[in-house]
Amino acid sequence: MITELPYYLLFFSFGLAISLVVNHLLLKFSQTLGIRNKNDIIIRWSNQSKPSLGGISLFIGFITSSILYLMVDLETNIFGNLSFVGLFLSASIAFFMGLADDAYNTKPYFKLLIQIVCGIILVLTDTHVDLFHITWLDQICTVLWVIVLMNSLNMLDNMDGITATTVFFTLLSCLFTAYFIGNSLEPYWIFTIVTVLGALVGFLRYNLNPSKMFMGDAGSQFIGMFVAFFTIKYLWNLGAETQNHSWVSLVITLTALTPAAADTLTVVINRLRRGQSPMVGGKDHTTHHLVYAGFNDRQVWYIFTLIGLFSFVLAVSIVYLVRHQQISPILFFLLFFSIVFGLLYRNTIVYKAPK
Repeated sequence: MITELPYYLLFFSFGLAISLVVNHLLLKFSQTLGIRNKNDIIIRWSNQSKPSLGGISLFIGFITSSILYLMVDLETNIFGNLSFVGLFLSASIAFFMGLADDAYNTKPYFKLLIQIVCGIILVLTDTHVDLFHITWLDQICTVLWVIVLMNSLNMLDNMDGITATTVFFTLLSCLFTAYFIGNSLEPYWIFTIVTVLGALVGFLRYNLNPSKMFMGDAGSQFIGMFVAFFTIKYLWNLGAETQNHSWVSLVITLTALTPAAADTLTVVINRLRRGQSPMVGGKDHTTHHLVYAGFNDRQVWYIFTLIGLFSFVLAVSIVYLVRHQQISPILFFLLFFSIVFGLLYRNTIVYKAPK
């Protein structure tokens, strides 16, 4: 078993180095593609066209972390673990689907089909939400959770640094929860999270405003699948681990994902009120309305970083309190989420896009 701090630093540094090097090379590569560069750029909130290649470094960090773990722990075959195989397959499928979408702008129904397939793979490899304690119902919830999270993080990926920062704090919540629970602490899961955390920091080097590249659908779909897996493993099923009601897990999960949940809920409500489909793109996210209110892009990132940090601290605090049977967490969650959602939603009503 490799559990010493130097190994965690090794995997984090490995993910960081891989991300920095790969993103640097991809950025240089995209500038020398000539006419083919048209297939590798997208236009989002920014008025500039930039490479949407950042997700490649995140996926490579994940793949190489598995290889590194096999090298440093010769006694454990992680590919002999059914859950890891499920993560590996579903994350790979999500990444390549996103890559195809970046290159060819695939149909929404095709993306939805692939997301369903990713959820089914998790179910078939014994990773599922434990909410109703009814197998078939929990399996349906698992597939729905995968779809919701992959689309939610994809929708949130609309401004420099927002999605990567939100995911960073969410994965930190999973990591700290794993330590608090203890009995589900398996080294290869922890090292996988730590490596991707390093990769996210490396990506943010190029994605913070003014950004040089975007995450792209390859990144948002992969990281959405990745986060879906670990929120199921360390947050969704926390109730069973701590002998608490299942709704406790729901509260903790939504707390950790407050930035994404508040943004998605706001967008869905506003688009339904206007009679629009929630699935189409648009510049009507909470991040955009903060700009309409007078904040610049970097300040919007500061706001979401602060929300993400508070979400992480509150989620971990709730886990600690629940673990020690000291207090019901629902009041903390309701107060925090109501404040964040209320302020962001009000901002979308008050401040509109300039005509």
